[in-house]
Amino acid sequence: MRLRPDEPAAQPQASMRPYLRTLLMRRTDWMESRVLEAASRNGYGAITPAMNRLFGHMRSRAMSLSDLARQLGVSRQAVHQIAGQAQTLGLVELFANAQDARVKLVRFTSAGRAMSNGAALELEAIERSLAERLGERDLKTLKRILSRAWSDDEPPRSNPQQGSRDG
Repeated sequence: MRLRPDEPAAQPQASMRPYLRTLLMRRTDWMESRVLEAASRNGYGAITPAMNRLFGHMRSRAMSLSDLARQLGVSRQAVHQIAGQAQTLGLVELFANAQDARVKLVRFTSAGRAMSNGAALELEAIERSLAERLGERDLKTLKRILSRAWSDDEPPRSNPQQGSRDG
């Protein structure tokens, strides 16, 4: 970080490249492309990467559009648009919160739950394939490390060995 405009910027250490962020993004892209390929093979070719990310945050519970927007780092309007597209496909439904009608919630329909369950099976198949390629031990180690909190303000995560479906 430069402290003054006339001070030269420090050069990053070559040993730190590629950065962890880059590696994680590449692997996220790799995983997402396989999930979307499987969705297409299974009759869900209209699912977009944005819907895939939305579904991953929803898991099996109803969520407010505002909470999803915060988690995805996009506007509430963007989430509403994505959810509307998924609703048109019959995968989710939008409804008012019983405690506060101003709050819109989104949840899977029965067709959406079936799609989500199929996606979970595909994720398990992808992980089995990774275990064959990387080795079961390395995959478990990777999941264990990625499950640990990286800062004090993170909520606790489930143990990766307990079979959580937090996709």
